Amino acid sequence: MSEFIKPSSGLVLQRVKAPLRLTDFKLIAFDMDSTLINIECIDEIADAVGKKAEVAAITEATMRGEIKDFKESLRRRVALLQGVPVAALQQVYDERLKLNPGAAELVAACKAAGLKVLLVSGGFTFFANRVKDRLGIDFARSNLLDEADGKLTGEVVQQSWGDICDGAEKRRTLREVASLLGVSLTETIAVGDGANDLPMMAEAGLSVAYHAKPRVREQAMVAINDGGLDRLLEILK
Repeated sequence: MSEFIKPSSGLVLQRVKAPLRLTDFKLIAFDMDSTLINIECIDEIADAVGKKAEVAAITEATMRGEIKDFKESLRRRVALLQGVPVAALQQVYDERLKLNPGAAELVAACKAAGLKVLLVSGGFTFFANRVKDRLGIDFARSNLLDEADGKLTGEVVQQSWGDICDGAEKRRTLREVASLLGVSLTETIAVGDGANDLPMMAEAGLSVAYHAKPRVREQAMVAINDGGLDRLLEILK
């Protein structure tokens, strides 16, 4: 039977009973944009060429699940970035990107409890690698923007695992890292906010929606609707 923390507290449990033990888990996977960090990086890069509104509208529709094909959605948005100076990415990182409240605290608590930490993002390596280093995250997978002559080409680079990290790739990456670590999927946690996080959340032993779209909140075992990511520690003792 489900146990609920009052929705008025901004923390809702569905199909799971609290408290759980953090040490029952071995791996936690985080989405990046709007989950670990406060922005959708692609929207902010687009701002450099006056196309933020156009790109953000596609991003929002994709995260709500209205655009089903994430790969096609990303290609459409990245194409709009053609000609953006690569220096604009550093500017976005320096001036606009902030960790979401409680992100550092939750990652630190997980690491202290012996969990490995995975960042798996439909965003970009420029930001994912910096966030990985900043938080001491163990593994990261994200998309690589192509560049030439100091400018973005509007394309995504093929990597050894594939071309675009979409929902299916997020799920595959969670399974791959769990297998690498020799842990079962029931010992994993997945945290996200958008429709492309649902495949990996469905695989995990505990799924967590953070300030998420309605469809994601409804399907998650835990929904953090107010406050920081570290509110998960109210459940995982």
